[in-house]
Amino acid sequence: MTVIIAAHNERTNLKKLIPILFEQEYPNFEVMVINDRSYDGTKRVLEKLMEIYPRLRTVTVNYTPNHVTSKKYALTLGIKVAKNDVLLLTDADCWPKSTKWIDIMTAPVRTEGKDFALGFSQYEESKTLLNKWIQFETLLNGIQYLSFGLLKAPYMGVGRNLCYRRSYFMENKAFKGIWDIFCGDDDLYVNIHSNGRNTAVVVDPESITYTVPKENWTDYVQQKKRHFHAGKYYRTGSKLQIGWYAFTHTVFWISALTLAVLTGIGQQWEQFLVIIGIILVRSALITSVFKSARKKLEGISKAGWSAAFDFVYSAYFWFLGSMGYLSKRVRWK
Repeated sequence: MTVIIAAHNERTNLKKLIPILFEQEYPNFEVMVINDRSYDGTKRVLEKLMEIYPRLRTVTVNYTPNHVTSKKYALTLGIKVAKNDVLLLTDADCWPKSTKWIDIMTAPVRTEGKDFALGFSQYEESKTLLNKWIQFETLLNGIQYLSFGLLKAPYMGVGRNLCYRRSYFMENKAFKGIWDIFCGDDDLYVNIHSNGRNTAVVVDPESITYTVPKENWTDYVQQKKRHFHAGKYYRTGSKLQIGWYAFTHTVFWISALTLAVLTGIGQQWEQFLVIIGIILVRSALITSVFKSARKKLEGISKAGWSAAFDFVYSAYFWFLGSMGYLSKRVRWK
């Protein structure tokens, strides 16, 4: 199998990642790094690493044609020359949690005849408010797309931890129709080509990857605008899947808060307490679901600030979702 990494000015991250990848407990794999128009010394770093690791290969991209987007073009060039049919994609700023990552993530494609295997990727944890929100939002997103995948209705995957067949990619001209969209090399590709028959979901703490999160709100907002922008091109059914959760979530909180205020003003204390009780029950259920999901996905039994963040999720979804949907161009790098 081949690990695929598209890298633009990732010299420092590649120095850390490549040695970690070659500690994987899996025989006969190669690592393919696509050096996409880097000017930070990435080429020299890769040349030195190839002297140490013979199974490391590189492809250099010097320019991107006008009609295509940079990351899709880089990935396509790397995938074309990959030696193996099973591909496992990640990013240069990611790292696997365990040495069994390759073995576990590729198993459905290698042994079950699947074309896709969807994995989970979380962000490195810190104590900032932004990081706690990122942890919450990433886990919620993971719960959603992995659950729908398990229900045979996959709609997305993340390029930080995604396995698929090279032969399927080439035969279906995978990025056809989405070359000019400045995002979607992972989730949009999966949305277009995956289905309940050809896609598996990998839920194992040893199969996940971690990555470095954004450290300020400005960068985070730009990242999420790009993610929401890709959703603009999803299949109609997928949009309904995602939108239904956001809609019901919003209806619950607007209804609950409105009724709480009205019953409080009217001094209808019995009804007021019932509404508060419903809100508390929901918060307890959210905490329980997040705690269980994190235990299953990450091996960590804690829910963080999930109950508190659930309250503001609707505002986040509709605000950033609208910004991403209305954006005309969002770039990778």
